[in-house]
Amino acid sequence: MTRNLAAQTSPLAAEKGSRRFATLTFERDVAAPASTLWEAWTAPAARAVWAAPSPSVTVEFLEADTRVGGREVSLCKVDGTPDIRCECGWLELQPGTRSVNYEVISSEGITKSAALVTADIAGTGERSRLVVTVQLSSLAEDMEAGYRQGFGAGLDNLAGVAERTMVLERVIKAPRSVVWGAWMNPETLPQWWGPDGFSCRTKRIDLRTGGEWVFDMIAPDGTVYPNHHLYHEVRPEERFGYSLLWGENGPKHADAWVSFEDMEGATKVTLGMALSTAAEYQQAMDMGAVELGYQTLDKLERFIVSR
Repeated sequence: MTRNLAAQTSPLAAEKGSRRFATLTFERDVAAPASTLWEAWTAPAARAVWAAPSPSVTVEFLEADTRVGGREVSLCKVDGTPDIRCECGWLELQPGTRSVNYEVISSEGITKSAALVTADIAGTGERSRLVVTVQLSSLAEDMEAGYRQGFGAGLDNLAGVAERTMVLERVIKAPRSVVWGAWMNPETLPQWWGPDGFSCRTKRIDLRTGGEWVFDMIAPDGTVYPNHHLYHEVRPEERFGYSLLWGENGPKHADAWVSFEDMEGATKVTLGMALSTAAEYQQAMDMGAVELGYQTLDKLERFIVSR
């Protein structure tokens, strides 16, 4: 998570090159299941949605690999100031309950801080609690104030994203290469995409990083729903992330991601979708978005089995 490093170097700290240590604790109660909060906390596409601590900050992700031993590298950009580089390395991942990572902040080749970040998630039903502990070592300057501000704002964003995110999972009895091939193939994707009774009419399709899919969803009663998917990242047989627009170049209504995990010859598919606003999330839930999403995954499974 990139920090908003607002703290200024005190003359004494700069003169002595002092090291400063702090243990910071952040707690958030979230109106979302623990499994959804975990997905929002760890999925690279979701982290890209909530990472910027304020609208004036742009976060560019250079690497994102949420696995033990993997790392995330991002640049925090603010007009008129040097870029801030954040490197996060994942040390422990207990799905749904705990993560541990290191974090190193630098700018213009100077390491500003190093930290050990532990996140604990617990919850029952539709509510969960996140406790993040940051063991901070400030190297070039006193970073505590910046961490409090940056982490606090980021976790506020995270809570908001988790509360408007739905997560669907399905284990399909087929190898990951087969499931990926049925999804990320311009010939086969339109054949099964959408809830029961819906069909697709494709205008353009390019399922690569930076690519797009412009298409109409046609309901059983003939109603046409224009769609535009923009693909931000595609990692073959692992995951992809994309944005959903209302019609070609229309307003964005969601950020989504799909991951594929080997399960002893089967494949676990996880589809996450963060709606752009709480109102859009509620409208989607009222329309049965979860049920319709599972119908879509059912169609994928039937398509694979029938081949």
